[in-house]
Amino acid sequence: MAESDWDTVTVLRKKGPSSAQAKSKQAVIAAQRRGEDVETSKKWAAGQNKQHLLTKNTAKLDRETEELHHERVPLEVGKVIQQGRQNKGLTQKDLATKINEKPQVIADYESGKAIPSNQIMGKIERAIGLKLRGKDIGQPLEPKSKKK
Repeated sequence: MAESDWDTVTVLRKKGPSSAQAKSKQAVIAAQRRGEDVETSKKWAAGQNKQHLLTKNTAKLDRETEELHHERVPLEVGKVIQQGRQNKGLTQKDLATKINEKPQVIADYESGKAIPSNQIMGKIERAIGLKLRGKDIGQPLEPKSKKK
């Protein structure tokens, strides 16, 4: 134990610069001065939330997308469904059960929120006996004669 010297320090492993320090501007400049190979590349929108940036074509996109929307059931048709259902003494749930659909479907059609489906419109027409498509909306549905 006579040889232990408290003044000398042995370093077993020296850490290199951390990744953040190695990427700093000072570290890059110092490495370039020493003549080391330094590769720098700029990442697009790195570290920033630029996914919602406005581009030059934003107005053009807005004009295009406003025209591309789904047609909804007209309110006129919704009112006819509601009146026809009430004339038959049916609730929305009763009508939905009768045509094998969910009550929410009937509610959407009556409020004009639904995207019209010819299949569902046909079922509702037959159930309430009123036309919902074509020129004469709200007129009684003529029963089709069976061909022999």
